[in-house]
Amino acid sequence: MTVRSDNVDTPTEPIAGDAPAADLTGTSKLTATHTDVDKEPTLALTAPPCPTDTDGRDRCIGVEIEFAGIGPIAAAELTQRTFGGKLEQLSAHRARVSGTPWGDFRIELDSKYVHPDERLLDRARALDGDPPGLGEHLRASLHSRTREWLGDMVAGLVPTEIVSPPLPWPQLERFDTLLQALRVHGAEGTDASLLYGFGLHLNPEIPAPTVDSVLAHLRAYLILADWLRDQIAVDVTRDVLPHTRPFHSDYACQVLAPDYRPDMVTLIDDYLAANPTRNRELDLLPLFAWLMPDHPSPLLKEALVSPRPTYHYRLPNAALSDSAWGVSVEWNRWAEVEKLAADPDRLAERSAAYRQHLAQPTLSRWLDSLRHWMRH
Repeated sequence: MTVRSDNVDTPTEPIAGDAPAADLTGTSKLTATHTDVDKEPTLALTAPPCPTDTDGRDRCIGVEIEFAGIGPIAAAELTQRTFGGKLEQLSAHRARVSGTPWGDFRIELDSKYVHPDERLLDRARALDGDPPGLGEHLRASLHSRTREWLGDMVAGLVPTEIVSPPLPWPQLERFDTLLQALRVHGAEGTDASLLYGFGLHLNPEIPAPTVDSVLAHLRAYLILADWLRDQIAVDVTRDVLPHTRPFHSDYACQVLAPDYRPDMVTLIDDYLAANPTRNRELDLLPLFAWLMPDHPSPLLKEALVSPRPTYHYRLPNAALSDSAWGVSVEWNRWAEVEKLAADPDRLAERSAAYRQHLAQPTLSRWLDSLRHWMRH
């Protein structure tokens, strides 16, 4: 493991072993300092109707961004240069930047098959070179080298992913500084290739762990989903891939019905019956796994479902080619969901209108209604 610690403004040299993605294989693109990309924010953040959690602290949002053109170790250097902290290279295609003002950033190629199996490595470490463990040590070494080679082969097809720690929402625009650094150094987003189904995920902390709050946000999202897709202009590749599938109209009608008043168990059971997958534009599995850790559904116990008190909003593109785009843009769009969820009368009115639309679906008319509502 390689460990480096720098101040935010200190330039660094690339770390050996980074994936040869695009043309970021030498040192020339990593000589800019933090001040080359540090810009004043240009877009004000929309305050959510519930800006604090139940303890009175600013609610937090986790951010995940996928891109090509920069390998994970070089991206980790940019993250460290932007936010400070200590860079640790955990393997050939995985790094961590710890000690930032908010916590640890994880940076890696987004495939489990290019990273060493930690259980195998732990067994080799436990034996620590004792004769019975010599075979385990050789097996772990070969395993690591094979995974490293596989990562080298797929770099450019498998995206680099940066996963942030929870950021207080008033500081969310700070992440846009990192996006600008990625642009300067050649990161490629969703529209750079038909092969790129890259996205930006937001994980806003829930305002309250109650069934009324979760149901209101789910209803608001179902109503505004078409408007969000229209505003984002979801990339055609991402639309074809399964990761951001919309909710089925039958489920929307069930949830938006005025007499649908479930308790938490029923809400979760109904969701799982209609959506037995992580592949939804608003993935509620991590939230439900956190709310009910003893729920018997195997879906909530899958390794890729990380229990947390957040909504996992997966719809936005990674629009890095647009210099005006950033996390602030997508947060402000998401905030409209929260505003509708916090207004019971408006939510009931628009639930009825959407159910009427679903009975006689005409998307263009529904979008016209949504656009009118969002302007007034």
